[in-house]
Amino acid sequence: MREYLKFYIDGQWVEPTEKKTLDVINPATEQVCGKIALGTSADVDKAVKAARKAFASWSQTSREERIEVLGRILAEYQKRFGDLATAVTEEMGAPASLAQRAQVPAGMGHIATAAQILKDFKFEEDRGQTLIVKEPIGVCAFITPWNWPLNQIACKVAPAIATGCTMVLKPSEVAPFSGHIFAEIMHAAGVPAGVFNLVHGDGPTVGVALSVHPEVDMVSFTGSTRAGIEVAKNAAAGVKRVHQELGGKSPNIILDDDVFAKSIARGVQHMMTNSGQSCNAPTRMLVPHKRMEEAMAVAKEAAEQVTVGDPNGNSMLGPVVSEVQWNKIQTLIKKGVEEGATLVTGGPGRPEGLDKGYFVKPTVFGNVNNDMTIAREEIFGPVLSILGYSSLDEAIAIGNDTEYGLAGYVNGADLEEARKIARRIRAGQVSINGGSDMTAPFGGYKKSGNGREWGDFAFHEFLETKAILGYAPKQAAE
Repeated sequence: MREYLKFYIDGQWVEPTEKKTLDVINPATEQVCGKIALGTSADVDKAVKAARKAFASWSQTSREERIEVLGRILAEYQKRFGDLATAVTEEMGAPASLAQRAQVPAGMGHIATAAQILKDFKFEEDRGQTLIVKEPIGVCAFITPWNWPLNQIACKVAPAIATGCTMVLKPSEVAPFSGHIFAEIMHAAGVPAGVFNLVHGDGPTVGVALSVHPEVDMVSFTGSTRAGIEVAKNAAAGVKRVHQELGGKSPNIILDDDVFAKSIARGVQHMMTNSGQSCNAPTRMLVPHKRMEEAMAVAKEAAEQVTVGDPNGNSMLGPVVSEVQWNKIQTLIKKGVEEGATLVTGGPGRPEGLDKGYFVKPTVFGNVNNDMTIAREEIFGPVLSILGYSSLDEAIAIGNDTEYGLAGYVNGADLEEARKIARRIRAGQVSINGGSDMTAPFGGYKKSGNGREWGDFAFHEFLETKAILGYAPKQAAE
């Protein structure tokens, strides 16, 4: 059993100020698999002060020095690849194959991308007599979730390191193992003391203490919209920058063409990945009314090929992360039935043969309308809703009829038509026929958040803009 009872502050593993601990539950077995120390506001204060002290020197490092540090981090991360994959499977239930194929590589990808972008990123620009300078914002607080833990840690830490910021990380207390190993990686990589700090804890204590701390210049939060609103409220008094990547209810518009069945099957598979626990999952599939029956038949076949079980075995889906999440998903599945959606496959309860663990049946609803609860609320489980449309204009209107705007999807053979639709979807990222790009900006419209992560767009979130007037002599400017 893992015991992570120290915090990483100012380059050292230190004892917490209070002896409070939290049991971590393996969602596949419902058994305690580890224990972490719970931080307090006093621990947060120590970590923030360490980050503030380190900022004076780290912010002045050269591009070359930061590239070198990112290279060392990447090398140490690669050494711990297997440990990270095992931790992710144990803490949040991702199948071993998914942990090795996507969960761990995602973090690695962000570190490598940040190092590559840093080589040519422009921190200064001449505009006549004025010099425009991009400078690190300062001390950053990172509050990260459990669903793609390493992805969300690395996509914040890597650009922050690259731009000269210092930071304090609070990984999810539900899935804290990979975050703790990440801190070990930072230490092994020789990241200067105080540049990176880690304090375990819960949102109401450590999360709030980070959000309100007067010496934190920026809070970057990934999680639910509800929690994101609280972070913003807590940060408001300090007028600190708040970056949020929040919930989603993403539409997947399927075109009426001869690759219809292929598009449906791809949409089901994408939706079910990571047990549906992705904020950008294509949870609302939109199909022509006249092909609803066909869509339900194809989706049923695709969903019933998805195997659920032991994440250390060959199953495609593991459990959802916790009892709280399992209960929420069950309630919403029942709500879908009560409100009159057609239950195509799946439904309430655990899959057959699994009487232990937070496993959910891959579930598909058809004949869903956009006023139903399952079409409005983020379920965060392997539950797909299929809605009908009469025209592409109606499909776009339905797709945009949500309080969220994180992602959107268009699938079909007519690329020109798909491009037109993609332009009209009100979301921060729209994927055509499975397109993906780790350097593309990631973030949302509306209640899906503020700001962007990934690639060069992430760098800007960690920079302040300074204009130095009269920097160039007048004659030189002329």
